[in-house]
Amino acid sequence: MLGQQGATLWFTGLSGSGKTTIAMALERRLLSLGKLAYRLDGDNLRTGITSDLGFSATDRTENIRRSGEVCKLFADAGLIALASFISPYAQDRERVRRLHEVAGLAFIEVFVDCALTVVEARDPKGLYKKARAGHIPEFTGVSAPYEAPTAPDLHLRTDEQSVDTEVDALMLLLASRGLLQAPQEDARA
Repeated sequence: MLGQQGATLWFTGLSGSGKTTIAMALERRLLSLGKLAYRLDGDNLRTGITSDLGFSATDRTENIRRSGEVCKLFADAGLIALASFISPYAQDRERVRRLHEVAGLAFIEVFVDCALTVVEARDPKGLYKKARAGHIPEFTGVSAPYEAPTAPDLHLRTDEQSVDTEVDALMLLLASRGLLQAPQEDARA
C-alpha cells in the first residue's frame, strides 16, 4: 500500500556529531518522494516514553531498549524510522538490530562519525563545556565511554562530508536494499 517497506535507520554517534541534522535532511528527502518516514531522537522520546530515565549506564541501556521497540513498531507499520541516539554501547545497538531481524524488519546502523575536537567546537547545547567543567557527570565522550561501531552499514564523516552528500549516500543505501520500491499498480484497475 505504501510503496515502501518499513525499516529503521539507526544513527549513532557523539553528541553534536550531526545525527539529528542528517536524519532531518533524510526525512525531508523521503517525504518529498512520498515516502513515510518519522524521526525519533532523545529530545522527543525523553519527554514521554523515557522521561523516567537518567543517564547512568543502566538507564541508557533501558532508553535504547525502549527506543528500539518504538522503532520496531514504526517499521512494522511500514514507516521508515529515523532513530538518532548517541547509543554509546555496542551491545545495546546489537540488541536493537536483533529485535528487528527476529521480526523480519530491516535495521541499518549508520555511524555518524566526527572528531571529538569538532563536536566540542560545535557544542550546540553547551553540553561539552558543562561536562568539562564537571557539571554533567557521565557525559559520553568526556566522562563516559562511547563504543564506536566496528562494522556499521554506513559510516559517515560529518567533519569531512556535506549533509547533501550524506543524504545521497543514505538514499543509495536504501535503494540498494530494496527499501524504496515504487508503489504497486492496483490489480483491480
